[in-house]
Parts: sequence; structure tokens; C-alpha cells
Amino acid sequence: MIHTTSRVLVSDLREHVGQTVSVSGWVNTLRLQSKMQFVVVRDHTAMVQVTHKRRGEGDEVEAALEGLTPESAVRITGRVVDNPIVKLGSLEIIPESVEVLNRAETPLPIDEQTGLEHRMDWRFLDVRRRPQAQLLFAVQTTFEQGMREYAYRQGCTEMHTPKLMGTASESGAEVFKLGYFDRSAYLAQSPQFFKQMAISAGIDKVFEIGPVFRAEPSFTSRHATEFTGVDVELAWIDGVEDVMAFEEQMLAHALAKVADAHGEAIRETFGVEVTVPSTPFPRITMAETQEILRAKGWDPAGVKEDLDPEGERGIAAHIKEQTGHEWVFVTHYPTSIRPFYHMRPADDPGVTLSFDLLWKGLEVTTGAQREHRYDVLLKQAAEKEMSTEPMQDYLNAFRYGCPPHGGLGMGLGRVLMVLLGLDSIREATFLFRGPNRLTP
Repeated sequence: MIHTTSRVLVSDLREHVGQTVSVSGWVNTLRLQSKMQFVVVRDHTAMVQVTHKRRGEGDEVEAALEGLTPESAVRITGRVVDNPIVKLGSLEIIPESVEVLNRAETPLPIDEQTGLEHRMDWRFLDVRRRPQAQLLFAVQTTFEQGMREYAYRQGCTEMHTPKLMGTASESGAEVFKLGYFDRSAYLAQSPQFFKQMAISAGIDKVFEIGPVFRAEPSFTSRHATEFTGVDVELAWIDGVEDVMAFEEQMLAHALAKVADAHGEAIRETFGVEVTVPSTPFPRITMAETQEILRAKGWDPAGVKEDLDPEGERGIAAHIKEQTGHEWVFVTHYPTSIRPFYHMRPADDPGVTLSFDLLWKGLEVTTGAQREHRYDVLLKQAAEKEMSTEPMQDYLNAFRYGCPPHGGLGMGLGRVLMVLLGLDSIREATFLFRGPNRLTP
């Protein structure tokens, strides 16, 4: 079939009033009356009304419109006409030809009332039909672009590290084990060891956005078994402060980009105001955090070493009250709850030079200065009763002149979740993976 007119996006129709154009999209709604047929067609940019006056016998357009179903894929060619009565942009299309490219079955498996879990079963339709979901992925793209832009300007090299490992990476419990020819392999819980190896390979600043796998049987609104991690590792740092400064600047840059491109749409669609954070973000030590929270009645028994979700929300609320800031770095986590490769200050070996970044009370990043001295790493691994034998490839990276370095790992879905005020990470992911979900 020859198309004399090339496709015009619905959002651009205003520029084509009086012209004959083709629009391609999905049938949003149908009102088929006795004298008139009204079809609203939606593409990824907007919606337009198609208005046809029935002519009866032999009217091909009428017959084609009559056979449509909601969500059918169509190409409609016709004249763009100004009509102030029409709500959608005061425009309509008077059709000359209607091509049904793929007729949708009826009824649809989901509607406006469908719950989240069932929507996830039909995620392609869910995303297609909801402007919120369409906007989410546009925002994700802009946000990633902003982070990459900042990282590139800082001289980062984008790396792609393996997701298959011969040994369980950080801790045995939370890894997925799979058959690998005649032996076992594991899915990477983090690119941690590989990005440190890249530092040892002389790559000054390392950046990666890629999949991360965690075999946690967690059913919370913020956990997934596969998610997208944003990882950074920086060589020749003076301290963990360099890593925090890099992250807050990167986030401020990326969020400014999002506010600029989508601020208005986010306000209209999600009712959320995108605020570009001022830097530096507040910083507070874990010890201070616990003291403040316990004074307010958190963890009355005084046994919690780590912050639970309630604690995270509590300290975030406190910082917001004190400083007006939505972000906070909680620093100097105890050695007992941090990995063996986090550096410890010489004068206070009970804590690590590490941080978590909380946004509106949700942990979105963990970072630290790493221990780069081989003998210290061996000692810290031994203290945690870890066998160094399976990690020898990793440890070798520190035997031949590895520079001081530190980095961070950020969960992309969590950031999007807070940014758009979503209730669950399921909504912030295209196809969610959790303990009970491996499809679609």
C-alpha cells in the first residue's frame, strides 16, 4: 500500500489545520451514533477526535469505523479541521480513509479499576493506556541522561561489567545460583568487585548503569530481585567526602534536567513538584542519628545497629524540620553491618567510612571509601570469618599498586519512585521481578 502522506504526531496537528494528514495510534474511545461516528485516537503524544458523518451503503469509512474496538491499532488519513466545540485541542480529523492495522480483541483484560498485580500481568496494555506510565519512562530517560552527562563531564569512563560470576560476590545468602556448563555460576549482586578492578586497571573514574540481582525473599514496596543499579567508583580520592560530593552534584544536575523537561507534566500527572536540591546535602553520623531517634522513642531497647524503614523516615523528617532539606547522608555505619571491604578510620575502627543516602526517608544509595591495602583487606575479611580463597581474583587487584578509591551504588527504581511519589517500585519498573513474579 502506498502512503502519500507521512505520519504526523497528534501533538503536532495544530500546525496542519486545513491539510490532509495521516495519524497512527490506538482507538481510545468509540461513540457510534445513528448519524455520526466519533472515534478518539491516541498516539504516544496526545489524543484527537475523528468525526465521520455516516453515508450508509457503500461508505467504506463508516464500515471501517463500525468494526473498530478499543485499543485497535489504526492509521487514519483525513483533513485537520478547527472546531472550538471539541475538547481535545479544538481540532478534529474528518477521515478520508481508515486502515485497521491490528484489531484488538474485546473485552480488554484490564480496565481503570484493575489492581496493581493484575495490571502487571498485562503490563504492555497497562503502560500503553496510562499517561502516568508513559511519562515515567520519559522521566527515567531524562534522569539517566542527566546522570551520564554529569559523569562524562567529570571524566568518567562507562564500563560494562559481567553479570555472571564464578563465586558468590558479597555474601552467600542473597545470590542466585545457576548451572554453568559443568559447574555453578552466580548472578552479580552488584558490580562492586569489577568496578574496583577497573580502578586497579588504571581507569580513573568508573560509571555503569546495569542490572543487579538480589535473591532476597522480600515482599516490600521497595525491593526487587532484579533492578537497575547506577554505580560509580572514583580513584585517587582524599576521602569518602569526595564520593558524597560527586553524588550530590550528579543528582542535582540530573534533577534539574528532569524539572526542566518534565516538571509541568509531572505536576499535572502525579501532582508532585520536582525540586532541584541545593548542595551540599546535610550529613549526619549514624551515632548521632541513633541518639536523635532514640530520644524520640525509636528502638527503646537500644539494640538496633542499623536503621529500619521507620528509623530512615524518622531521621529524614528530623533533618527536613531542622534544615528544610529532603536529602540526607547518614555516615559512619558500624563495622559489624558493613562489608569487609569498607575502609575504617584509624582512630575509630568500630565504624566505616561509609554512607547511605536517604531521599524523603527512603534509602536510595549506599557508598563508601574502599579499603585498598591488601594486608588490611585480608585482616578485615578474617575478622568477618570469610574465606579469602574464593575471592583471590578480587584480592589480587590490591596486590600491585591499587590507588585509594571509593564509590556508590544507587537504585534507579527507588529514585524514580520517590521522584514521582509512587507507592511501589513495581510501578517504577517496566517489567518487575520479585520473589513471586518472573513473567511477563
